[in-house]
Amino acid sequence: MLPSSPLIALERPVSEVHDLAALDLDGVVYIGRDAVPGAAQHLQAARESGLRLAYVTNNAARVPHEVGEHLRGLGVPARDEDVVTSAQAAATVLAEMLPEASRVYLIGGAGLELALRERGLVPVTSVDEEPVAVVQGYGPEMPWKQVVAGAVLVRRGLVWVASNTDMTIPTPAGIGPGNGSLVELVARFAEREPVVAGKPEPALLRETASRTGAKNPVMVGDRLDTDIEGAARVGWPSLLVMTGVTHAAELVAAPPEQRPSYLAADLAGLLQPHPVPTLADGVARLGGWEAQVDPQGRLLVAGAGNASDWWRVVAVAGWAWLDQGQAPADTSALNPPVTSTAVADG
Repeated sequence: MLPSSPLIALERPVSEVHDLAALDLDGVVYIGRDAVPGAAQHLQAARESGLRLAYVTNNAARVPHEVGEHLRGLGVPARDEDVVTSAQAAATVLAEMLPEASRVYLIGGAGLELALRERGLVPVTSVDEEPVAVVQGYGPEMPWKQVVAGAVLVRRGLVWVASNTDMTIPTPAGIGPGNGSLVELVARFAEREPVVAGKPEPALLRETASRTGAKNPVMVGDRLDTDIEGAARVGWPSLLVMTGVTHAAELVAAPPEQRPSYLAADLAGLLQPHPVPTLADGVARLGGWEAQVDPQGRLLVAGAGNASDWWRVVAVAGWAWLDQGQAPADTSALNPPVTSTAVADG
């Protein structure tokens, strides 16, 4: 295997190797209000095997109880204390910077408000209350005047912490704008950048480790630039699942810091061993699949096998091509196999 591929070979299931799966939510466990097919069954099986689960989200809008209720309603095994949000991480960052009972101007929703109170800070939404810092997170019902007033405070130079900078979020209608889009707007107006708590910055995963006591965690996500890069920044291995915003074109264009340790079609990957492709003369081979980039730069796959192995050969062939100094491979001819939602043995 060439250095271009960081994939780790596991002869045992991920659930037997790691003590915690830190799971991103949007695009991994659910999309909008609906579960990713098979997610609840796979997570229940992983928990029964002894793997602890933490539900880690860059979405700061909802309080942990609301997230927990949503998960339980989908059949996902989740307690409120299993939920860790970027709002909690942002509040921790601010609590380390400010005296107790400091007033913090809130650009966001209930998730951030509760997290601030739990850390002994006072959320406010009026400039007249003389806040000493600004916190910004996703708040779908937040009035525009609240954003404007917060942006003015940021421009004045107040401490500014953003829960996350995800530019997009998955929705039932397709990919939509995330909190990062609004953070970027405020940053341009204020001509400065915030301290960021969410992935890929380390604060959220450190918050997760602190709350769970995990010694050998694995980050499970669907986004390369937040979940996978975030894990790399704190030295955690990562599992990329192909149920969210990352598709073949993004996968084969991933720079080294955004390449996962493990790769699976869906959360069944928690319950399975992880073989890695061989790579010889530009051809990646695994489980009946062969992938290579032709002289015109087109990534082609032939053979038959399971969906996870298909994604693995695509990744390894694509990364090897990219690391030769080539432009990302053209994936337009690819047709990913249908993923089974059955719970895997193991």
